Amino acid sequence: QVQLVESGGGLVQPGGSLRLSCAASGFTFSSYAMYAMSWYRQAPGKERELVAAISITGGSSNFADSVKGRFTISRDNAKNTVYLQMNSLKPEDTAAYYCKARRGSVNYWGQGTQVTVSS
Repeated sequence: QVQLVESGGGLVQPGGSLRLSCAASGFTFSSYAMYAMSWYRQAPGKERELVAAISITGGSSNFADSVKGRFTISRDNAKNTVYLQMNSLKPEDTAAYYCKARRGSVNYWGQGTQVTVSS
């Protein structure tokens, strides 16, 4: 069973930075390099929204308008890990952040890591 474990969340002041990691394991009949990876977030009372996504090879990525220019996404297929570098954080970035692995119609989710941006 594929497992995704996020880490790196925490409390940060506005303007600060955090780097989230999502480590994947448990691939039996596939491999991490076959999965497109993405980060979502969900704030209290709001729907889960896509923050950033990266292709299988890492050659292409896309971002929500709200984070463009501030967040970057990368992956290390040798370490089965995807990263979300978050800079110039704002209070409205406060949310639980989840990573997702997708291959065709199959999706796996992590348990989430909380990011709180507050002074």
